[in-house]
Amino acid sequence: MMPAVAGKTADISHILEFLRCATPAAWVTEAAKPENLPILLVDHANLEHNAAQSALTTIRRYRHGIPGIANTGVSPVAHDDLLHMLSRLAREELRHFEQVIGIMKKRRVRYAQLSASRYAGELRNSVRKNEPGRLIDTLIVGSIIEARSCERFAALVPVLDEGLAEFYGSLLKSESRHFLGYLKWARQLSSEEEVQQRLPVLLEAERNLIESVDGEFRFHSGVPA
Repeated sequence: MMPAVAGKTADISHILEFLRCATPAAWVTEAAKPENLPILLVDHANLEHNAAQSALTTIRRYRHGIPGIANTGVSPVAHDDLLHMLSRLAREELRHFEQVIGIMKKRRVRYAQLSASRYAGELRNSVRKNEPGRLIDTLIVGSIIEARSCERFAALVPVLDEGLAEFYGSLLKSESRHFLGYLKWARQLSSEEEVQQRLPVLLEAERNLIESVDGEFRFHSGVPA
């Protein structure tokens, strides 16, 4: 899939190859309904805020070191670089949050309270509890969420109005970069073998969430009931 973005094309073939399934057509149809636009925007704002908060939570949890990784050859420099990456990512996610809020203001969409979807919570239920597996799985889950967000932005570009299509198209590059960043650090802090063992488990859990029937429409919801 190569959606048009400001006269260019954004190649997300690596995202499509990574994920186990594409967004169901029924979800795209639901997202294109005018009455669902406020939900889409409010939930998107929540997701950007949550993504920033997740990065900051990871910094707080591991800022003094990574339990169980001390004897695996991970240098203090690598640890500092991970914290730096997460800090930059949090700032960028907050910038996206501000952009969505700005769009909502222009379109007179009230920032109403909206329940979270099951998506991120259930994915994180698959994360291992013991370190360093907890951190590795957290990074992999972060990469999966960013990949799905990128794929959904691309799916929305052809069905939304020009202004929103341009905005979502503009986010493809950053979401792809976040996906690759999380995955890079999962590999760097463990091993390719461990990542290849965990990826199928977590990607399959994600596929089940995307392809199963969902009772409420959200940015990361499954097939509309």
